[in-house]
Amino acid sequence: MLSDAIFPFISRLLISAIFVQGAFGKIMGWSGQASYMQSHQLPAQLIPAMLGTALLIEAGGVLCLLVGWKAGVAAFVMFLYLGMVSVLLHNFWALHGASAGGMQTQFLKNVAIMGGLLMITANGPGKWSLDHRSLTAKARRFDSRPLA
Repeated sequence: MLSDAIFPFISRLLISAIFVQGAFGKIMGWSGQASYMQSHQLPAQLIPAMLGTALLIEAGGVLCLLVGWKAGVAAFVMFLYLGMVSVLLHNFWALHGASAGGMQTQFLKNVAIMGGLLMITANGPGKWSLDHRSLTAKARRFDSRPLA
């Protein structure tokens, strides 16, 4: 029960927390986020579209993870997104001194989160999810058909 129901559910809750914070940060501080991206030499004309896409991935991904609907697909999209964010905005290898150390921590934190997202992609969201309910309902419908 714990390993296939509550543990995956808690994992989805915990991994979603940072993306909730990121989505609210974009909603409440759009211009600050845009300035941060511009400070990393991202093209100014693309920043609004990039931020909008990021907000959609974060908010939509969190909803999918929390309810467990299309969770594997959502987790994989979030994995790809976080990989790009890490390389573009946490490029510690281009910095020196204490700022490089802090940025490396942010980069490695993202790598750890990416590992969790891949686990969800590979193993699914667990029993306490809409994906599991859907599969169970389909199996019941299939099993209830009369044999020819």
